[in-house]
Amino acid sequence: MEIILKYFPELTEEQKIQFGKLYELYTDWNAKINVISRKDIENLYEHHVLHSLGIAKIIRFSPGSHIMDLGTGGGFPGIPLAILFPDVKFHLVDSIGKKLRVASAVAESIGLKNVTFCHERAEDEKQLFDFIVSRAVMPLSDLLKVIRKNIAVTQHNALPNGLICLKGGELENEAMPFKHLTTIWDLKDYFTEDFFETKKVVYVTINKK
Repeated sequence: MEIILKYFPELTEEQKIQFGKLYELYTDWNAKINVISRKDIENLYEHHVLHSLGIAKIIRFSPGSHIMDLGTGGGFPGIPLAILFPDVKFHLVDSIGKKLRVASAVAESIGLKNVTFCHERAEDEKQLFDFIVSRAVMPLSDLLKVIRKNIAVTQHNALPNGLICLKGGELENEAMPFKHLTTIWDLKDYFTEDFFETKKVVYVTINKK
């Protein structure tokens, strides 16, 4: 938990309590339904919670924004972002029902009021959102094909509406077809831990006008 306060010292008491409960909840649930590698659960705050919050280093979502987390799994990045931005609505989508059940149970246990959940494939989601966020490993080209229809035209944030995903490693070839629409931030510029050495936030503008 200290690692979250190191980079986000302005948290309210309620947010501190909510973040603080995550380890016990995920450890408990992970013993029943594997949403995080068993070897990695002890690194929950660094590898999953703080990683998710890397998105908040490049954009502070405006109150009332509507965000979809595609392929949320056990709730990343959606749940940490929903704690950090209580005035923003998050819709967490995954095609694997048991993982979504964990995310839903965790959100309920910490009293998150700004999240909804849907067990479906992204292709079937019809709502419109300001941004799609994702930590899924799907290639950028595939992600963009799936979510383009879900991006709203009206803008409420400092960045134009689009896709924001967390990725690692070499991304030049993957991003090349969308180079003029893509911005990539290195998380090592924001977080000093070794884990973030190759981690990136990738933003793709989706202009529907």
